[in-house]
Amino acid sequence: MLNRVTNLTMSANAQRTLQFQQAKLAELQDKASSLNKISRPSDDPAATAQALATRSLQAANSQYGRNIDDGNTWLTAADTALEQATNVMHRIKDLTVQAGNGSLPQSGKDAIAAELESLNKDLVSIANSKHLGRNIFAGNSDADMIYTGTPPALDGLPASPVERRISATQAVRVDADGKAIFGSGTGSVFDTISKLAADLRAGKDATPWSSNVDKGFKDIVNGRAEIGTRQAQLERAGNVNTEMEASLDAQRTGIEKADLGSVIMDLKLQETNYQVALAATARVLQPTLMDFLR
Repeated sequence: MLNRVTNLTMSANAQRTLQFQQAKLAELQDKASSLNKISRPSDDPAATAQALATRSLQAANSQYGRNIDDGNTWLTAADTALEQATNVMHRIKDLTVQAGNGSLPQSGKDAIAAELESLNKDLVSIANSKHLGRNIFAGNSDADMIYTGTPPALDGLPASPVERRISATQAVRVDADGKAIFGSGTGSVFDTISKLAADLRAGKDATPWSSNVDKGFKDIVNGRAEIGTRQAQLERAGNVNTEMEASLDAQRTGIEKADLGSVIMDLKLQETNYQVALAATARVLQPTLMDFLR
């Protein structure tokens, strides 16, 4: 059975065609103004999934960047403290050599002992250094003073180290191991200096303490070297993080953003198609006198 094609049917078909062309033109105009390939997930579900995954990677990469920056501030604070400790130990070593002079009178030994005691207090103060209110040499300990007592000993340690995640597979310790660097209680560098000063006040020979002082100095230098190694690791991670940030941004732009030249060409082509559709409809559906009389 054949269907009759009336003017009403032709008008409805023409209207649908024009509406479709007009909607596509509006879509391209919106894309040209925003340069967004995806206005809603239904535009391209696969590209939407890729864009969301890329944005998730960008968010994680940004967090790693903040972790690296924070880790650098921790390690810089630790390095500064250990630099001060190294300078103090240099002076202690010089005084130990001077105290080993057999011709040194007791008044000289007493003066050296007094300076050693003062330097020892400085060293304990350095070992209790903090960064943003947290102890540098005590892991996650929340103790107000980590080195207390006589001789100074670590309070409530060992505690878990402070770490910062710098990538999906890497975490770096950003505090320093106080026990390995300064020791704790008997046998610590503080104990060595205190006993050295006591022997000098008692008029004893300071030479036997030289090896202990050298060991204390070496431990502090080794601790600073380890901090430097971790700083270098964070610097490399920072460079990788920056490169990854640029790569992910380019990847997201490629997924979400349209090429301006291509969009403009499509827009001009669609404008032409719309004008052609208008002209064709006007020729096919020419109104008659009866149309006006109705």
